[in-house]
Amino acid sequence: MDSIARFGQTVLNLARQFTLKDALDVAIVTVLLYGVIKLVRDTRAGQLVKGIILLVALFLLSDYGNFMVLNGILTRFLQSAFVIVVILFQPEIRKALEQVGHSKTVQSIASNLGRSKDAEHTETRRAIAGVVEATGILQQLRMGALIVFERQTRLGEIISTGTLVDAGPSGQLIANIFFNKAPLHDGGMVIREGRICAAGCILPLTASDAVSAELGTRHRAAIGMSENSDAVVVVVSEETGQISMAIGGKLARNFNRMSLAETLEKELVGRQESPAANGILGRLGLGKGKKEER
Repeated sequence: MDSIARFGQTVLNLARQFTLKDALDVAIVTVLLYGVIKLVRDTRAGQLVKGIILLVALFLLSDYGNFMVLNGILTRFLQSAFVIVVILFQPEIRKALEQVGHSKTVQSIASNLGRSKDAEHTETRRAIAGVVEATGILQQLRMGALIVFERQTRLGEIISTGTLVDAGPSGQLIANIFFNKAPLHDGGMVIREGRICAAGCILPLTASDAVSAELGTRHRAAIGMSENSDAVVVVVSEETGQISMAIGGKLARNFNRMSLAETLEKELVGRQESPAANGILGRLGLGKGKKEER
């Protein structure tokens, strides 16, 4: 009973000393721990965490049992734990930092420090119009395409694998690049800040086992690119002419030109029903009241 009373008194003393700053401290740590658990759950990192926990348990056992050799080895190993964790969890740490960078608060701060939103949206809409027009041409010719819209995640490593273009995104130019006899058709095109930045780029393939076996290399590259960044990736199938879009590791299929234009406007600009968006649809012959067959 005395021990219970002492424990209760200790809890009361801690409660009296608990301030708003302490509550904020606990809340931040809780959110961080939840984020770490969510990040490593159901991934390769989850297995690594289990291995690290096993090593820590073995270290405690060796220390308790006075196993000098084993304890000495594990002590040296755990002294370098920080560097080891950074190396082992490099992909997960990078993904977490990218997610922080993609948050709306960080993006709004970055955009306020950059160029004006109106100018950025105008250039993006021109690129959308060019891509939608090009997909229509390529569908008719049964030629494939793989087009990446860069967003917050910079794709310098991907761009360096291709050929720099730096040109306006007209539909004719995009279609010409993906013409099956053109030198740059076999690869991805990256559109940065409303301009064709590079073509013939090598994109990472998805390693997911959930991807349908009927999907070819282009679609797997589109999914892989969207898994490794926040990019929006448009794919035109060479076999069927079907238009697909990959975002966040998910592939949506069966787009037509109108639904493609509307979805790109929503994802890249964020204002689907704006007058400028209707202007894009009008220039493409897809204004309100007009329908297009898939």
